[in-house]
Amino acid sequence: MDNLSDALKNLKLTTTDSTADSLEGCLDCLLQALAQNNMETSEKIQKSGVLQVFASLLTPQSSCTAKVANIIAEVARNEFMRNPCVDAGLIPPLVQLLNCKDQEVLLQTGRALGNICYDSHTLQSQLINMGVIPTLVKLLGIHCQNAALTEMCLVAFGNLAELESSKEQFAYTNIAEELVKLFKKQIEHDKKEMIFEVLAPLAENDVIKLQLVEAGLVECLLEIVQKTVDSDKEDDIAELKTASDLMVLLLLGDESMQKLFEGGKGSVFQRVLSWIPSNSHQLQLAGALAIANFARNDGNCIHMVDNGIVQKLMDLLDRHVEDGNVTVQHAALSALRNLAIPVVNKAKMLSAGVAEAVLKFLRSEMPPVQFKLLGTLRMLIDAQAEAAEQLGKNVKLVERLVEWCEAKDHAGVMGESNRLLSALIRHSKSKDVIRTIVQSGGIKHLVTMATSEHVIMQNEALVALALIAALELVTAEKDLENAQLVQILHRLLSDDRSAPEIKYNSMVLICALIGSEPLQKEVQSMAFLEVVSKLRSHENKTVAQQASLTEQRLAVES
Repeated sequence: MDNLSDALKNLKLTTTDSTADSLEGCLDCLLQALAQNNMETSEKIQKSGVLQVFASLLTPQSSCTAKVANIIAEVARNEFMRNPCVDAGLIPPLVQLLNCKDQEVLLQTGRALGNICYDSHTLQSQLINMGVIPTLVKLLGIHCQNAALTEMCLVAFGNLAELESSKEQFAYTNIAEELVKLFKKQIEHDKKEMIFEVLAPLAENDVIKLQLVEAGLVECLLEIVQKTVDSDKEDDIAELKTASDLMVLLLLGDESMQKLFEGGKGSVFQRVLSWIPSNSHQLQLAGALAIANFARNDGNCIHMVDNGIVQKLMDLLDRHVEDGNVTVQHAALSALRNLAIPVVNKAKMLSAGVAEAVLKFLRSEMPPVQFKLLGTLRMLIDAQAEAAEQLGKNVKLVERLVEWCEAKDHAGVMGESNRLLSALIRHSKSKDVIRTIVQSGGIKHLVTMATSEHVIMQNEALVALALIAALELVTAEKDLENAQLVQILHRLLSDDRSAPEIKYNSMVLICALIGSEPLQKEVQSMAFLEVVSKLRSHENKTVAQQASLTEQRLAVES
């Protein structure tokens, strides 16, 4: 270690005029000591104050630059050395060195920057602001034959791509083209994996998604799927998963998705369809998710339903009813839900038996599956009176909905159950459906739903309750009373924050409720007239008119 102390002393006295040989000797001594005991040597380097000297030695002209950068890379492997490196002002000269031609200098500089900024979003953001991204992308293009440099660039991209601010900068470079070019050359699994780790975060950006599609990434991914689908090797299974997941990610961008759909004629779309009947759960999942992504606009949905996709998805669901794969169930239900959005698809899907296929999952205890099941049924019955009536009279379904309306741990399932209960009444306008819901104990949930923080849900509840009051008031009377509906309506009408449509529907409901003697007594005891007469001067004309009508009804009944 005496040599080390001498070397550090000599480096402190160093000026740029020192002979290259004496400098090289000191640097070699440091590298040797670091190789033997990195932490201890790093501490001595920090105490000696030699880090400040390094800043002046990092020049493209110096023959020692690569060694200095290598020493910095080595000491910065220790967390406690990173801040001292920053304080010594090492980052700006290192960033400058990324523009030099010498491959060894570039490699050690990349390592040094990577280690100093490791795990620090603040420092990585600083690098991005200093413009390292376009420089590194250019380096990757120039030095793609140099495996070590290529790896250094990929590690840097992997770290930087996690930051949102980097993606805009990456989008202005030809990173997509360079990565796809590099990917095509790779044979080893580890190298492909490394590129995948950069592609995944970058592909979250819609501009880069499209660039990757245009650079031919999809063809590479499809090729991997084809090669690995029947393999049981661990590496191949991992590659199949990564490739198919990335494929689904590319379809999340509207432009990239539409480009690959090609009016339903695209070879990519056709290939993805073939994944659904596959025996690989991973491909079934990716296929169903891809269909859900293609089904993000009406045109695509109509085309897919007309071309038989529904049967493929129902067959897939059928394979996963007993002890099925939850992620596949969830994905297939997501696809069916999206496909059911266009009005023209609903009747076609109902007659194809989608409702029956979906109801098989009523027993599921998995909240994500429950959530999608509810959403699919709600989409299917929208404005489909016959289907709404049929489902609304299905006691098993209604009882399960009432049970899920109490799923306090799963707000999504709870909300969707309430919305489906309301939808069954609103779209069927059927006394039988209302009776089934009353008998199953669903009324109290619809009343609670009228107090939701979401206006759309409040409204759906009030419209359903108004239909109950108009069609089956006697049957529901007791439940409405127990659920304190009248008090809730008084609160909604008194609250200035209630939306106009909420006030309007609350008054319509009040007019219907006074047909019941016990409910009418409650209305009279709560000074509704006072609240309603104030609303006659409401800025919304429809609310004001309904207030006048309601006031007249209440006056007659009092």
